[in-house]
Amino acid sequence: MNSKMTRTLVAVTLSLLFLPPAALQAAQGKPAPPNILILLADDLGFSDIGCYGSEIATPNLDRLAAGGLRFNQFYNTARCWPTRSALLTGYYPQQIHMDPPQGRLPSWTRTLPQRLEPIGYRSYQSGKWHVMGAPRPNADGGFDHSYDLEDHDRNFNPQRIIEDDRPLPPVEKDSGYYTTTAFADHAIRCLKEHAEKYPRQPFFSYLAFTVPHFPLHAPPEDIARYRDRYLEGWDKLREDRWQKLRTLGIVDCSLAPLEPAFTPRYFKPGVMEILGPGEIEHAVPWSQLTDQQKQYQAAKMAIHAAMIDHMDRQIGRVLDQVRTMGAWENTITFFLSDNGTDATLLVRGDGHDPAAAPGSAASFFCLGPGWSSAGNSPFRRHKVWTHEGGISTPLIVHWPKGIAAHGELRHDVGHVIDLVPTLLELAGAQPEPPAVAPPLPGRSLVPAFAKDRSVARDNVFFHHEGNRALRIGDYKLVSAREDGDQWELFNLATDRSEQHDLAAAQPDRVRDMAARWQQLQDQFTRDAGPVSPLPGPKPIARKKSRQ
Repeated sequence: MNSKMTRTLVAVTLSLLFLPPAALQAAQGKPAPPNILILLADDLGFSDIGCYGSEIATPNLDRLAAGGLRFNQFYNTARCWPTRSALLTGYYPQQIHMDPPQGRLPSWTRTLPQRLEPIGYRSYQSGKWHVMGAPRPNADGGFDHSYDLEDHDRNFNPQRIIEDDRPLPPVEKDSGYYTTTAFADHAIRCLKEHAEKYPRQPFFSYLAFTVPHFPLHAPPEDIARYRDRYLEGWDKLREDRWQKLRTLGIVDCSLAPLEPAFTPRYFKPGVMEILGPGEIEHAVPWSQLTDQQKQYQAAKMAIHAAMIDHMDRQIGRVLDQVRTMGAWENTITFFLSDNGTDATLLVRGDGHDPAAAPGSAASFFCLGPGWSSAGNSPFRRHKVWTHEGGISTPLIVHWPKGIAAHGELRHDVGHVIDLVPTLLELAGAQPEPPAVAPPLPGRSLVPAFAKDRSVARDNVFFHHEGNRALRIGDYKLVSAREDGDQWELFNLATDRSEQHDLAAAQPDRVRDMAARWQQLQDQFTRDAGPVSPLPGPKPIARKKSRQ
């Protein structure tokens, strides 16, 4: 071998040695691990997007569903920060001091970016972070770039935004800023940089929107598309969505009735004086509302729909960037929500100006129990509760290279804790051995990509603010603080809307499931271990305009 050939061989060998692991796999002819895109909505109901029964225009999500899979029995934790912590770590929030939130995540916890980085992934976070036990997305969460909204009361002029763990100046009023667009802008900037600087490495993009969470804020042109659309009321909307869900084959259950005596947990009577006579406290039949209340309530739902419509269009921009950079075929995309729609009625942030245009920065509306019952149709209850309305989420999974099925449903029971083991399997990463950390409680969804009903699991656990549940097979044990912590038992195979309590007829099953729930609660508390306090507060940004 001459010296030139020797130098060439050495150069090639060295280049392979210093390739990222994912690029090295490709160079060796092994399948490249997929890029990962997780799209998370905030307070979006089970039936709030088109491919899950909604009348709201969501063509980009609908196309993802048509080209991939929809899961009809997928769960979150009933609240924003527990769901985010579970999604990013693969553990139930009770195992990592995140429900209730207490100090830092345990020292053995590793986030998804921290697991993916050693095998060559670069990770990007855009939007709502809200993992209090790991307050800095870069330093604590392992992301390479982050854009973290810490002000959840303003969509047009947020006051607290953290980029790459450093505070940005507050956004001035009337600057043209809107959170949903800004989050998509950041995600696209990260992907463009990735395509330019790191084309041989896979990416993980985590885009977490703050819509349609209160306050109900949306650009006026988006609201105009839905003006007067909801004057028929929530009774008709709930019925229409339920019937469409049945036609689509997503549910096969009755429609849960309204609960007109039910009061939202987060409600203060003084808020009614601020909001005026158009607001109502209970989900009563639409026919009982005054004309003023009907106009007021229909305007609120129009804003909710506009927020979802706008989010879908921003998702379309991000998907276009993935296509432009040539990553479409090998990008696995997940879309889901952190909890069900919210019955809350309150005013925070800059307050509420009754004279302001509904949906503008000076207004502060919450969806309320009537429309929340429609968003969670056909299920019972809302965000915070562990009945099906609070914990059921749409889940779309799309991956052209890895999922041959198009437009199919999956009936496998799943939970947000399943995303980490699913992605570790696809990426070729390994979880820690049991001696280092508790075993991951979730299950990989990969078998379901090829075949329905192929993910086996022992149970699914829920606990949030005194609301408890356990699902084993088709049976679900559930209780709510407002109902005196009394256990109810339902067979979800025939009664997903939780209307026929079997607790009195099957006391042995109730006893056994309640004992198992308590065993899991105790085990998760032991897993979490002692609380480690968080560091001091983050620095506050200087108040100057941000364009």
